[in-house]
Amino acid sequence: MASQLLVGCESLHYPWQKAPAPAGPGDTVATTETPDAGAQCPEPVEVVCAEPEVKVVERVIERRFEKVVEVPVAKDKLVLGAVETVAVEPGGLILDSVIDTGSSTSSLSARELTPFERDGKDWVRFKLELPGSKNEDPLTLELPIKRQVRVSRPGFDSQRRPVVEMSLTVGDVTHMVEVNLTDRSSSEYLMLIGRNFLKDAAVVDVSRRNVQGAPKLPNTK
Repeated sequence: MASQLLVGCESLHYPWQKAPAPAGPGDTVATTETPDAGAQCPEPVEVVCAEPEVKVVERVIERRFEKVVEVPVAKDKLVLGAVETVAVEPGGLILDSVIDTGSSTSSLSARELTPFERDGKDWVRFKLELPGSKNEDPLTLELPIKRQVRVSRPGFDSQRRPVVEMSLTVGDVTHMVEVNLTDRSSSEYLMLIGRNFLKDAAVVDVSRRNVQGAPKLPNTK
């Protein structure tokens, strides 16, 4: 191909140049020597085109979808917050209590638990610290033991607790439920309301507190 280009380059004439007339029989053809015959046409140069730079742009599109699920709530059920005020009987205590759907039974803070027997049945004597009454003597109660329950918590040794029956009032709802007795003085709340009070009676909205306000004790007259 290079030789063809050279031949084509030597025979190339621009439009404004006239091609030399052919020589006749008696004409003398003048020849002009060129120092370098190859200078009439430049050497072919191989041109290598650089590949175009391709930039890859990664575009990540993140979409988040929120799904709202509406759960119907029965009109006759009590709506409770994470903490509610509870009236405890016997004892006449009014306590701010934590609502715990993870506990099967309710729990009350009691100290100096002393089991004893009365009329052939097991009873327990215990003391209740009245909130805000550090200078007063604790309230002493005696109740029959319904049963014993063993409670296990992660990171703690299992405990055997006596279970008694007590009347709990939240809002205008009062239930007689089983309550296990243990020392909860290290906890923020002395009373814990478990599922045995909540079952079939209340639903819990953990984003709220004190929804029911002060408990309304039933009229005992």
